[in-house]
Amino acid sequence: MGTVPWVLPAVRDRQGLTEGKQRDFTASLLVCERDGPLNQLKMSQNPDKLNSSEEKLSGLEDDQENLDNSDQSVRKRIRQSAPGSHRDETPKSSPSRPVSIEELMETAKGVTNMALAHEIVVNGDFQIKPAELPEHSLEKKVRDIVHKAFWDCLEAQLKDDPPTYDHAIKLLGEIKESLLSFLLPGHTRLRNQITEVLDLDLIKQEAENGALDISKLVKFVIGMMGTLCAPARDEDIKKLKDINEIVPLFRAIFSVLDLMKMDMANFAVSSIRPKLMQQSAEYERKKFQEFLEKQPNSLDLVTKWLQEAADDLAKLGHEMLPPHCGDGATGGASALSFTAVQNQAYLKLLKWDHMNRPFPETVLMDQTRFLEMQLELEQLLVVGTVLLVTFSAAGPALIDVPGFAEKIKTIVKVLLTGMHLPSFNLKESLASVGEKVCAEVNSCLSQHGFTPFSAEREAVLKGQIQAVASPDNSICKLVDSRIQKFLENYLASSHQKSLPAIPGGLGPIQRELEEIAAKYIRLVNYNRMVFSPYYDAVLGKILTKEESQIVGPLPSTAISGRPPVMIRTASSTASERHRTTQCVTLRPLTAAATPQRLSCPVLQI
Repeated sequence: MGTVPWVLPAVRDRQGLTEGKQRDFTASLLVCERDGPLNQLKMSQNPDKLNSSEEKLSGLEDDQENLDNSDQSVRKRIRQSAPGSHRDETPKSSPSRPVSIEELMETAKGVTNMALAHEIVVNGDFQIKPAELPEHSLEKKVRDIVHKAFWDCLEAQLKDDPPTYDHAIKLLGEIKESLLSFLLPGHTRLRNQITEVLDLDLIKQEAENGALDISKLVKFVIGMMGTLCAPARDEDIKKLKDINEIVPLFRAIFSVLDLMKMDMANFAVSSIRPKLMQQSAEYERKKFQEFLEKQPNSLDLVTKWLQEAADDLAKLGHEMLPPHCGDGATGGASALSFTAVQNQAYLKLLKWDHMNRPFPETVLMDQTRFLEMQLELEQLLVVGTVLLVTFSAAGPALIDVPGFAEKIKTIVKVLLTGMHLPSFNLKESLASVGEKVCAEVNSCLSQHGFTPFSAEREAVLKGQIQAVASPDNSICKLVDSRIQKFLENYLASSHQKSLPAIPGGLGPIQRELEEIAAKYIRLVNYNRMVFSPYYDAVLGKILTKEESQIVGPLPSTAISGRPPVMIRTASSTASERHRTTQCVTLRPLTAAATPQRLSCPVLQI
């Protein structure tokens, strides 16, 4: 197998980064060659999630890989963002230093290994699959032409009189190396048997003297492949025995050998996963640090992301303050903690504008996963709202009917399939949902001895269901706020045995919501474990800046006779080693004033 460029899907979808540092960061993530022991593996996700896509990087070769058909529209939303649209939003930083191709490739290899290790740990369904070139692509046409020419040449040599076995002997040598690569150190007998039967020097002598029986050697190869292959390949081995012509048989043998190599690679991945999980966090942190040393401004997007989360919490804190506490002395950032800001930041990832905003650097490898969860939550929001409206209209009569909620939920899900595709019309689909739901409700009411809906009540229910399409729908906003609150509580209790209770009205979608929350928490906890030192460093600067703004200009009501305020920044993250305390003395606004040290009330952040 030749050297084929490999690109991580979740990384190559990264677009919209600004010039300078962002262009270098994108380039280093996109340009990857399979060189290291891990990079010898062609990486892919679920086999049903592949499709074709191409990205071009100026000055470098074009990379091409297979991506998922069903995921294509999701990834397209990320790729559609234009780089120029983010320039004004990105934090100002010093210009990037020039990066040579050698440095770029070295950095890319480290990022590639980090991404591959991350994928193995995070994606439990990770498997290595053979590359499948897109139909009608130039690369596939060239490959087919070259392969056909090779096999035609082999067939012509074997039909010569006398036959020429030069190419056939080379193929037997490759088959021999492949069979030996499947053996473990303890397989001495099989190794000796393969070496003895496929002795290339002896085979050449037999060919020169016209005594070579190529069919006998091929039968031995098929028998040895049957001994070494996984049980899943027994059917493929059986098909090989039914092929009588030598050239098609050679071709089929190499095809099955490629599948056996994939099986061995997947076995190796499953074997190293437990060890990798123990060391992956430290390994990823080390690789990211190496990248950060070469690109010191590679945390700009993370800084902006965390700053927005801190601002959101500070704004929320001000809004929740009583009117008489609005003097600014004790609100805002003084009530923030590192963990609270991080949790808010992770929640923002589920409301991210992937088309118009670049993703933070530290969560870039999981962008596709966060986007998929975001789309699942958006669909679940519509489903939950429709169910809430339906049961509110039906009253208590149908709430306890076994299987009715699941039936309605299944109907709504089916009719909302593909709701994130550009061609999907939500209003029309909700109209169909309303018709179907009303029919099912009336049928169930009749079966259980209740009065079916009148035409007027049906019209009201259909109208309420169709109103879910409006972004200003109050019921939809209520369900969304409860979903966000549930995820927030799930984040806060992720290290506790007891899980938060499901909010009222979300009972019919509890199972789906908890499944998404479980995936979300696993992803967040792992990301926090890897990058918490960087988050703590960034948040330390952000919260210190917020505190200085709080204790800077003082209102007139805080001048006379008030004790100094000690602001304590305390992080509940496991990575923090200490607490930072600042004692601020409040002074009168006269030049001759002297500080008065009194007992210090403590504000926990």
